[in-house]
Amino acid sequence: MRRVSDRPIYLDNNATTPIAPEVLEAMLPALRDGFGNPSSTHAYGETARGLIEEARARVAALLDCSPAEIVFTSGGTESDNAALIGITEATRDRGRHVVTSAVEHPAIVATCAHLESRGWEISRVGVDRDGRLRMDELARAVRPETTLISIMHANNETGVVQPIEEIREAIAPLDPVLHTDAAQSVGKIDCRVDRLGVDALTIAGHKLYGPMGVGALYLRSGTPFARHLHGAGHESGRRAGTESVAQVVGLGKACQLALQERATRERRLARLRDMLETRLRSGLSDLVVHGAGAPRLPNTCYAAIPRTTAIELLAAVPQIAAAAGSACDAGRPHVSETLRAMGVDESTALATLRLTVGRANSEDEIERAAGLLIAAAQTLRGGANR
Repeated sequence: MRRVSDRPIYLDNNATTPIAPEVLEAMLPALRDGFGNPSSTHAYGETARGLIEEARARVAALLDCSPAEIVFTSGGTESDNAALIGITEATRDRGRHVVTSAVEHPAIVATCAHLESRGWEISRVGVDRDGRLRMDELARAVRPETTLISIMHANNETGVVQPIEEIREAIAPLDPVLHTDAAQSVGKIDCRVDRLGVDALTIAGHKLYGPMGVGALYLRSGTPFARHLHGAGHESGRRAGTESVAQVVGLGKACQLALQERATRERRLARLRDMLETRLRSGLSDLVVHGAGAPRLPNTCYAAIPRTTAIELLAAVPQIAAAAGSACDAGRPHVSETLRAMGVDESTALATLRLTVGRANSEDEIERAAGLLIAAAQTLRGGANR
């Protein structure tokens, strides 16, 4: 096994984050002592149920909502599917029109395509060159039969943060259900649900230093919802299936950490991201940072190094673990749908790297990574300094 000191510098935190040591420490007792079925009435079940409810309260505290409004799932994809399918099924008698954006995560894109195949109409709102939602287009798209609007809070590639609060104000007269995929933003920026004005919100555990295989769906009390997994009455009848106690505990601890570090984490991530971009610009004057004119997640640098390709560049720097675009499309040299929607030309799109810093990164790592990328780019360009 490779030593930790020999492992690449990890700059792929939007794909997944390493489990925080505090989260792992919290999960181990749950694995040992929380093996009971949470639905059982004996002592072992009560122990497991207590752990789950403690975790539910921690997730709710981060979102500033009631614990009863938190539904545990297997991850972000299930939460997105549950929100879109559950809400549209529950409101189908009122209308079959959904509004979303042209830059959503595949979990939303594919679910919307599924809904289309079953008779729903989907309107996809475009974005400007910085990846910001076109609010005028959104206003034209919403109509009386619109029952659901799903707009991601922060894009998984660009990190661009969408104006969810403004969207709520704009759609208020018609009052459709508002869902946001906040898998990338929870744990990085403020996601309090009342401030955002959302009725449903998606969380993925492995995006905020928790374990893979667990997530949550916030459902505002009174939001129409029909569960899409059928079985027993787990999660207050909203999601069938025995909860994974240790993973739920891990998610709860990750949310507790995010709340405790809210005042410092965002600033530190932004400092590391800005350091990376400044250092790259110092050696690559033609660097193109996508979304630089819009609010972005503090940790995300989605940048093109012209006259290279991202795949060639990453192959030239095995000392860095990063992504050539979204991790969900890794390994395929094609233009990102997000960049296509932003009007980015093909050569620039194919030269785009996603460099995302995290809680465990150091300033020294950022400096070394930038130097490695600059040197590799200059080599691929035939030795040109700029």
